[in-house]
Amino acid sequence: MDTRVKKIREAAAFIKENIGGKTPEVGIILGSGLGKLGDAIEAEAVIPYAKIPNFAKSTAIGHKGNFIFGKLAGKYVCAMQGRFHFYEGYAMDQVTLPVRVMAALGIKTLFVSNAAGGLNQSFSVGDLMIIRDHINLMPNPLIGPNLDAFGERFPDMTAAYDLDLIARAEKIAKKAKIPVRKGVYLGNTGPSYETPAEVRYYISIGADAVGMSTVPEVLVARHCGIPVFGMSVITNVSNTDNASTVLNDGDDVVRAADAAADRMCAIFQKLIETI
Repeated sequence: MDTRVKKIREAAAFIKENIGGKTPEVGIILGSGLGKLGDAIEAEAVIPYAKIPNFAKSTAIGHKGNFIFGKLAGKYVCAMQGRFHFYEGYAMDQVTLPVRVMAALGIKTLFVSNAAGGLNQSFSVGDLMIIRDHINLMPNPLIGPNLDAFGERFPDMTAAYDLDLIARAEKIAKKAKIPVRKGVYLGNTGPSYETPAEVRYYISIGADAVGMSTVPEVLVARHCGIPVFGMSVITNVSNTDNASTVLNDGDDVVRAADAAADRMCAIFQKLIETI
């Protein structure tokens, strides 16, 4: 057996035993400072990553490092309070292992969220951006022998972010009078923030926001055939000028994400109700 499959099955079996054999319908990945949605879950089980076989340790600012299982918006869900990043030194197999495990547990839809830098100069701190597409500047987690048990060798990415879920989210936001943007998320490796020259380059190739996560998870979810909905909280406006006095700061990012979390949670909960 492929050692990667063995690790996935070991982790899934451990979790299944600890949640009484239940099958979550929805998987949720909560990014930096966005743990409030986890607080809204009627938790039946909270499993620290440290206890799950083959899981890495989450070291990023604002990431609690727990899997929460319980009811949200009438659905049985599993939510990651924090994720793993390539910049933490983990291989892509480790970064995306939780998505494979959620697929093995039986989720039918994946929701992803992140804190992102605004590249689009019309964006402001605190804006919510529905991700309509992405640009990947990280190693692709699907490189290597294909995991045939999960998906085909060359998954199509034409609609990486589910168009129906995007349309529903826009209607929900409009009805709730929550302003939302829609744009392209660019994922890079980090951990250094982007230079002004890089910002100008990213803008020129069509990116609206930039971050250090999400894309590997989405690639793996789509490889598994799982529809994805993604949202970014714009936590800082990226600098296009080397002389700028506004510098990027990790703690500021978490604070800005936390301030916008209630609005994002409202959209996620209403959207999960429709699934």
